[in-house]
Amino acid sequence: MFTFVADMGILYIVPTPVGNMEDMTLRAVRILKEADLVLAEDTRTSGILLKHFDIQNHLMSHHKFNEHGTSAAVVQRLLAGQTIALISDAGTPGISDPGFFLVREAVRAGIEVQTLPGATAFVPALVSSGLPCDRFVFEGFLPQKKGRQTRIESLREESRTMIFYESPYRLVKTLQQFAEVFGPERPVSVCREISKVHEESVRGTLAEVMAHFTEKPPKGEIVIVVGGASLINSEK
Repeated sequence: MFTFVADMGILYIVPTPVGNMEDMTLRAVRILKEADLVLAEDTRTSGILLKHFDIQNHLMSHHKFNEHGTSAAVVQRLLAGQTIALISDAGTPGISDPGFFLVREAVRAGIEVQTLPGATAFVPALVSSGLPCDRFVFEGFLPQKKGRQTRIESLREESRTMIFYESPYRLVKTLQQFAEVFGPERPVSVCREISKVHEESVRGTLAEVMAHFTEKPPKGEIVIVVGGASLINSEK
């Protein structure tokens, strides 16, 4: 059991827009202005965000390549009473982005962690897919090589709607692999460039959507939403 101690700082996990800057919340702007330090996945990318909202605060790099080395010092700052905000390049930290390790270490040290509600790519992709969203499983990025086929095979009988992140360069291959394991008639929605000017959702069967993107190679960031096995079984 973890208990939080008074007079310590607070670690804020702050979502940032995945596309449209208007998706930034008023509370997120306030926290980033008031924090003693802002941790950023890429200080260059986040510097643009802070400048846009006239946030004049110190940025420190915190990403997957250095988080194991920097988290101890960050925890010490929090224990000393500093308020620290963590942001990633886009969306909610910890969701296929750095964040989990620092949150775990802060909780272990008895530090209060508050995560602001806000932008993340998979929620709008799921809700707009037309597929059941009362129960779902988020798989994030599949392994690129080792373990990839095994992971897909393990989801063959998954009854819930499944959500994946994918690179546009691997999208067609991934849809083909899904069709081979789940069947070409499994319903799917591919949403790209969420909250950006060229946002698009392509819905249909795996075979149909694969054919679409084979003819029209995709660009931008991709979220794949695949119907669960129970959806197919219920339609038979």
